This record gives sequence, structure tokens and C-alpha cells, in this order.
Amino acid sequence: MSRRRLGQLEAEVLAVLAGAGGFLSPQEICDRLDGEPAYTTINTILFRLLDKQMVERTKHGRAYTYRLTADESGLAAERMFGHLRLAHDPSAVLSQFVHGLSPHEEAALRALLEDPGGET
Repeated sequence: MSRRRLGQLEAEVLAVLAGAGGFLSPQEICDRLDGEPAYTTINTILFRLLDKQMVERTKHGRAYTYRLTADESGLAAERMFGHLRLAHDPSAVLSQFVHGLSPHEEAALRALLEDPGGET
């Protein structure tokens, strides 16, 4: 089994919570992730996300359940901005990104670039 970097696993936990639309237990999150991550690892990630105020938790019986409080699209965009800011050649990074888009994603990007305010 290959190990994921903590940042990647954190992003996967956020994606699971974003798709849930409600509260999930750490075990439910583990069950929805590939690769059978350790329950304790998921708990650690949830504590860090709680500290960053990206999730909230509520008591459910003797355990806690968690829900996403941050905007997933904003979080993803901020990660992308971070990578661009750190790149020696941001244009090359953007070029690689665009070339990796699916036809559907490319069409969505073109529509946004042609009408950034969505006023069509």
C-alpha cells in the first residue's frame, strides 16, 4: 500500500465531507476513502481541520461527528494559487494544468474566461 502525504489525505477528507452534505463520523470518513487509512490518522486530520475552523463537530452518542464549514471551491482555488505563487515559471504551470483538463473542464474554463461574471 502506498502512503499518501498528509496534505493529500487532508484534501481527500475535505472532499468526502464536502460530498456528504452533513455530519460524518471518523469511521464513516475512513470507509469512504481509498486505501484503508488508519482511524487514528483520520482523527488527527479532523482535529487539525477543526483547529483551522474548516470543520465543525457535534457530539453523537459518545463520539463526535464532523461537517465541512469551509467552501470547498475556495479551498481548492487557494491551493492552486499557492502552487502558482511558488512556481519559478507560473506560465508553464498553467500550461501544464490546461493541457491536463478534460474536454468538459476545458469548456467550463473557456466559458469562465469569456464571461467571468457569468452574465451571458
